Amino acid sequence: MTRLNPQPTPRHELRAEKARKNQEAALAAFIGKKAEIDEMLARMQALSDDHFGFDPDAVNWGAIGSLDHVASDLREITDFLFGEGEYAE
Repeated sequence: MTRLNPQPTPRHELRAEKARKNQEAALAAFIGKKAEIDEMLARMQALSDDHFGFDPDAVNWGAIGSLDHVASDLREITDFLFGEGEYAE
């Protein structure tokens, strides 16, 4: 089968260029969000290493409630990312 017009048209080239720029912008946004998440994870790890700012010798039920809230939020995030819990198929 022979193509009627094997040469790309200017319109086709403009669409291809727009798609390429859109892909580049999406990749840059993705890398920026990943860096933002990496920074948050590093801060959280450092805080965890410091017992989330709680004195281990003075832990009370309020501290446990606070950590339970954090664990619940993180569970929601990990369930979403790994397709578990309510996000399981």
